[in-house]
Amino acid sequence: MSRTTFTASVLNAVLRPLSGGRKRPEETWEKTVAEVEKSTGWSTAGDEQFAADLGFLLRCLAAQPGVAPFGWTSTLQDAKSRVENRLRIRHLLETRPEIADEKIVDPVFVVGLPRTATTLTHKVLAASDDHRGPMLWEMMHTDLEGSAEAAKTIKRLEASARLLTRLAPSWEVIHPIRVRQPEESIFILPHDTFQLALRTEMPEYREWLTTRDYKPDYEYLKQALQVLQHGREPKRWILKHPGHLNHMDVIREVFPDACFVWTHRDPITVMGSSCSLMETSWSLYQRRPDLHQIGKLTLELQAESIEKGRRSRLNLPTEAIIDVPYHRLNSDPHNEVPKLYESLGAKWTDKDAGNLEKVLARPLPDRRHEYGLSRYGLNAPQVEAAFGDYVRLVDSFNSR
Repeated sequence: MSRTTFTASVLNAVLRPLSGGRKRPEETWEKTVAEVEKSTGWSTAGDEQFAADLGFLLRCLAAQPGVAPFGWTSTLQDAKSRVENRLRIRHLLETRPEIADEKIVDPVFVVGLPRTATTLTHKVLAASDDHRGPMLWEMMHTDLEGSAEAAKTIKRLEASARLLTRLAPSWEVIHPIRVRQPEESIFILPHDTFQLALRTEMPEYREWLTTRDYKPDYEYLKQALQVLQHGREPKRWILKHPGHLNHMDVIREVFPDACFVWTHRDPITVMGSSCSLMETSWSLYQRRPDLHQIGKLTLELQAESIEKGRRSRLNLPTEAIIDVPYHRLNSDPHNEVPKLYESLGAKWTDKDAGNLEKVLARPLPDRRHEYGLSRYGLNAPQVEAAFGDYVRLVDSFNSR
């Protein structure tokens, strides 16, 4: 059964004549960057590397066989928006240097494998009056409060979210997109394995990621938070992205008092659902995604992520990481969430209890969204071998 609708086929047919730039990715990107500079009046001088790295991503995508017109044009548009937002943040910092004095205090990073209740945890924590999670639109158009462009940005992004649901309806089950709600840090961070999980394999890009210095990316994230905090009541930032697990040591360099909430779930259970998410996304970017390729890549990326996270935590203070077992959180949130607040040193109030009910009532990734491993060429012994003793560690968390 196709993960995309007939509308997606029609859209790809319409976009085919407009996607010729894929044959000349370097030239296409140069023209795109020039367009951004002309329309904004801001120069990329000083941000040449940021722009060049996005150009490299586009070149790697263009080299992949079977990329659909929508896959190319949407990635190009996303890269364009990221450059524009980068220049906007830099312009604000240059014209309002006091923004850089904003203190980002005790931020919380929700980490863990995909499909381990990271979204539930993020939304529950961000709902507190004392906390704040950056909303999707704020990360894609980072500006000071009262920006005249905010309403236009929200309207445009909500239209894009509706289109995405029309193209791939299962997104509403897997990961509902809400422009005015807190979302993952991938909407501000420019690079990580999420680019592979969402689009296609891109071996050259994957290899490039292994040598990348991620500190500038997290310094950029900090700048974005400073802009969003400036002129408003400071609150504790709640951030979420499974890929943060790969960079906990870097995060602590940039945010020395950062705390990590690490959700844990049996990876054998997680893997089929994660592969299904990737299949849905890849179906938008490719004509015929290889399901076994999806299984292999998902397993490798997620096993690597757990290994990096476990390696990083050896160098972090014990109190910097709070382990949250998926089974207990999912089965008894009314007991586990107040305990999580206590572990974070956060106040739990009657209003927070009401917020929890509202969060639980919102559309969240469907807990029944589980798919068999065999569809993706995997089996339980393979997964268990890839994750080693982490499977037993997860069991021990749930049995405490």
